[in-house]
Amino acid sequence: MWQDGGGQFPILGAILALPFLGSLIILAIPERHQPLIRWVAATASFLALLLSIWVFRAYPYDQGGYQFQERHAWLPAPVEVSLHLGVDGLSAPLVLLTGIVIFCGVLVSWKLTRRVKDFFILLLVLVGGVFGVFLSLDLFFFFFFYEVAVLPMYLLIAVWGSSTDFGTFQRTKEYSAMKLTLVLVAASVPVWVAFIALFWQAGLGTFNLVEIQQGARFSVEFQRLFFPLVLVGFGVLAGLWPFHTWSPDGHVAAPTAVSMLHAGVLMKLGAFGIIRVGMTLMPEGAQTWMPLLLVLGTVNVVYGALSALAQQDLKYVVGYTSVSHMGYVLVGIATLNMVGLSGAVLQMFSHGIMTALMFALVGAIYDQAHTRVIAGFGGLARRMGIITAFFVLAGLTSLGLPGLSGFIAEVLVFAGLFQRPGALVFGVLAVFGAAITAVYILRLMGTVFFGDLPPRWEGLRDASPSETVAMAILGGLLVAVGLYPASFLRLITRGVADLMAIMGVA
Repeated sequence: MWQDGGGQFPILGAILALPFLGSLIILAIPERHQPLIRWVAATASFLALLLSIWVFRAYPYDQGGYQFQERHAWLPAPVEVSLHLGVDGLSAPLVLLTGIVIFCGVLVSWKLTRRVKDFFILLLVLVGGVFGVFLSLDLFFFFFFYEVAVLPMYLLIAVWGSSTDFGTFQRTKEYSAMKLTLVLVAASVPVWVAFIALFWQAGLGTFNLVEIQQGARFSVEFQRLFFPLVLVGFGVLAGLWPFHTWSPDGHVAAPTAVSMLHAGVLMKLGAFGIIRVGMTLMPEGAQTWMPLLLVLGTVNVVYGALSALAQQDLKYVVGYTSVSHMGYVLVGIATLNMVGLSGAVLQMFSHGIMTALMFALVGAIYDQAHTRVIAGFGGLARRMGIITAFFVLAGLTSLGLPGLSGFIAEVLVFAGLFQRPGALVFGVLAVFGAAITAVYILRLMGTVFFGDLPPRWEGLRDASPSETVAMAILGGLLVAVGLYPASFLRLITRGVADLMAIMGVA
């Protein structure tokens, strides 16, 4: 599994560097040159997207393991730290997902006029952190980039976000930004404690994940003690119940592009951390604690769906939808079998595209209507044909319509649940959650987009050209993955097979 990338073009380093390079270039551009700032952000994100596509397409799934590796020494022994980059069948689809969502996020932010320079600097820094997490094979830099991905969220929400004022229910954007930041920073503490414990217990003098995986043997007692720190610490970012309450508030308050990245990519960092660190380095601990994740993930599915059913704010519906669908990811991981884990990773990609599209659509409506109260809408299809079409597509993906990406991912998760001994009840509850999703999605589409158009919405316009391009990219992927999932699953199953071999699970 160890390959030296000597002599090859450092493509992973380029993917990681492009967002940071873009932010530095924008930093040197005066604020008055807003068109140039937008084009620099678009160029940096587009180049990162192209390289992520190349990595996804070129990954040798017949070989498996970590590929395209690069390693740059940073600290020497006795505390060896290196910027070690690599991708496998689990991370390559998520790198692609990040490239897609950031490019589309820049497109939907094209109309932004307030502090454009600061916004795109922070947005690109955030995405650079996300790329770093998915690419890092060193625990120190894994944690470093994890924090880089989280911290810009405070300013992005507090400065460019929006507050919620719905009757007696009020949430200021500053409150939501602070809640998100405090919860996620607090959750990173147990993660860092676990990383330090892994470093010292391994006794190898290195934070390198691959070397620890190959050279260290942790006792079962150690794994059972420290795996919960990884599970809860990363689980908070994945929206794990009951630590999820920061997520809907953060979704709703964030500006459109940040909501897209938050739901589409950032929440995947939590699930990925459980897999990459927890399950890879502490397999016996994972097997001990997975029944707990199975229970909590199932609660995510049902509770998130019921909460979405009760919402009166359009963006809160999508926020709780995200919590519910991340539950499928968590229960898929908890199955500890090939089918369920493959479904979990595919669900990460599908959910990332679907929620990014949904938040782009809600943002396009809110920019003109300046309200998200569901009861105040109706008949928007008469003025917003493109937005309606893509919302229907995203909604049908959310409820699991065959032929769209959500269907195949959820079917694999369900199949994995029914294969796991003793998980029949959880499988039934997960299917019940999908049925609730169908109820609130169909009701939402009927209320907002069809029926009579209130006179106050006569002046609404459809999506702008840049928004339409972003929606077309995201919507096209939902269809493409649904119709031809093999292009993703052959890579994902390769990564899952490697993980299962590490864990010693059949």
